[in-house]
Amino acid sequence: MSAVPVHSNHREREILQEIRLAGGSCRIGYLAERLGVSDETIRRNIKVLQADAKVRKVHGGVLLAEDLILNEQPLQERLDKNATAKRQLAAKLATMISDGDSLFLDIGSTTAYVAQALLNHRNLYIVTNSLAVANTLATRNNNRVFLAGGELRSHDGGAFGQDAIAFIRRFNVQYAVFSVGAINAEVGFMLHDIQEADLSHQAALVAQTRIVLADSEKFDRRAPIAITGTTGIDMLITDTPPSPGIVTMLAQNDVTLVLANTP
Repeated sequence: MSAVPVHSNHREREILQEIRLAGGSCRIGYLAERLGVSDETIRRNIKVLQADAKVRKVHGGVLLAEDLILNEQPLQERLDKNATAKRQLAAKLATMISDGDSLFLDIGSTTAYVAQALLNHRNLYIVTNSLAVANTLATRNNNRVFLAGGELRSHDGGAFGQDAIAFIRRFNVQYAVFSVGAINAEVGFMLHDIQEADLSHQAALVAQTRIVLADSEKFDRRAPIAITGTTGIDMLITDTPPSPGIVTMLAQNDVTLVLANTP
């Protein structure tokens, strides 16, 4: 008599949890390594999860079903998470920005801290899709702030869509500053939201220097949307040294690594 797979439901829950922790998508081999089982075992569990519409299998990997992908946390919750590290990254970037510079700031919680770090700068030319950034820097020190139009999202006060992208396309700025959802050696920089990826791509096209700010919690994780396009990231500012694989990925893509706690 064959053994009953009493742990199958438990393993399926573990698989869903690992996919969530990886940002909503990952490869079969990654799940097998994380759970200490064979690729074939993972494939069998994935078939069950797919039949229940909990995941969607793609070539070599698996995605959470769209209605299971966790929504981005409200901006205030993200501001409270790793706040010390984010302030450190923002302060480092602020030392690179001079009075009168022009820059794009995205909707991320780290870029909200950047706006705070720039409060004593003067004559800045700011383009943003973030209501929080605009509120912080507008009507202060002779700054000029341009806020992309469109419906503001309820959870973060960000403007997205074709109107916002067309608005960003009209500018040319010295710096574009981005937050990301994940960074790893295989894919590079990733986001959780396709609208954010589309707008970030356009902002990168109109910037001379493209900078990502990311704390170390983003390292060696995955998110559903890879940041791709004809423009690359020029600099990563972070709080601790990343893994050797990420360091190699950065070097191969000519991305300068800057640690916030170094001169």
